[in-house]
Amino acid sequence: MKIILFSRPQVARTAEEIRLLLDAIRRFGTEYAVNEEFVPVVRQLTGGEISAEHIYGQRLAPAASERSIMVCYGGDGTLLEGVHRLGGAPVPVLGINAGHLGFLTSAPNAGLDELFRRIAAGEFATEARSLLSVTGDFAEQPDSHLALNEFTVQRHGAGMIAVETYVDNQMVATYHGDGVIVSTPTGSTAYSLSAGGPVVVPACRCLTITPLAPHNLTMRPVVIPDDSIISLRIRIRHSGAFVTLDNRTYPISQPGDFTVRRAEERIFLAVPHNISFYDTLRDKMMWGIDIRS
Repeated sequence: MKIILFSRPQVARTAEEIRLLLDAIRRFGTEYAVNEEFVPVVRQLTGGEISAEHIYGQRLAPAASERSIMVCYGGDGTLLEGVHRLGGAPVPVLGINAGHLGFLTSAPNAGLDELFRRIAAGEFATEARSLLSVTGDFAEQPDSHLALNEFTVQRHGAGMIAVETYVDNQMVATYHGDGVIVSTPTGSTAYSLSAGGPVVVPACRCLTITPLAPHNLTMRPVVIPDDSIISLRIRIRHSGAFVTLDNRTYPISQPGDFTVRRAEERIFLAVPHNISFYDTLRDKMMWGIDIRS
């Protein structure tokens, strides 16, 4: 099993953490590759070197193979960047939580030897997660038009923006406010949840449209089938606007039109332990905790 490690320089870590991580990878990975941004961190914290044949850059294709797994070390933001680097390649993705909340990076930052032993032995399940595919009036074309969590339209400045929203050519509403979120089931526990969207089980075949701070207080999130095509027409009067694909921000041409649909590509989250989505909800959101005690 080839291990493709992805991490970000800004993720807080110690020299001992890095040594334990790399030792476990080398012990149980017949092959491994490390993203080029992480190499200076390894060098600075441990004094160690990673040879050129074990380093990959922005293009992952040479590093990936049929028997590969991407291991993202950090928080959910790190995993989102790792998925972006994959570009839809059918490589399982495992997140090790070295960040904060970590809905996607569910593997604990402890017991790394046992974790990588299971990976090497193929003792993990995979969960298919849908992606969004977005096309439209980007002022700068993104490297990838895919998003795992959400696509958002957001105002830039003090004024409201208007987003005409259509589903399969049928008008839903014009949202006057701070913008709109279109999220996958995976993204339902991310930005959409903060904006009042519903929690959606990842296996559900749906998408969610959630308005951001709508001027009309009766506006509510709408759940639609995931084979729908969403059209967004952005109209701006006294403010600017930008769009995001997960944690990547892009300027737009104004006015701008965008089309959002479920992508043909999927990602596969690796699950090396018996933790369900409901376990994660109880743990991360502290559901069922008696706050009176």
